[in-house]
Amino acid sequence: MVDEAGLPIRLALSPGQASDKATGAALIASLRQARHVVADRGYDARALIEQIEAAGAEAHIPTQRDRKVQRSVARDIYRQRNLVERYFNKLKHFRRCATRFDKLARNFLAAIALASTRLWTRVYESTT
Repeated sequence: MVDEAGLPIRLALSPGQASDKATGAALIASLRQARHVVADRGYDARALIEQIEAAGAEAHIPTQRDRKVQRSVARDIYRQRNLVERYFNKLKHFRRCATRFDKLARNFLAAIALASTRLWTRVYESTT
């Protein structure tokens, strides 16, 4: 999960074959002070959207194409979803993360946490 600046605020690792819907609830469980939650179609689950609305946020998640009733999503807000894609692109600049060098999940998550910390420090580094 990333914030409005594209900086990581919550990390979770799931099995490669697991659905996005399965891990979405855990990521949103302690969501605070969010007005909008933007996600792709993989997170389209009624329970997840209800959880987001119960937290006081508005869900901007398009419906799956095979659904009869399609939900409308604000285009200008949904376009911010690319912040997550940009975060993954930044992670790929760290060779250890891009090549999945670590085989143990805990080590891989630790490498992602270190890379994410580096991304945060880049924002607050002094340029003078």
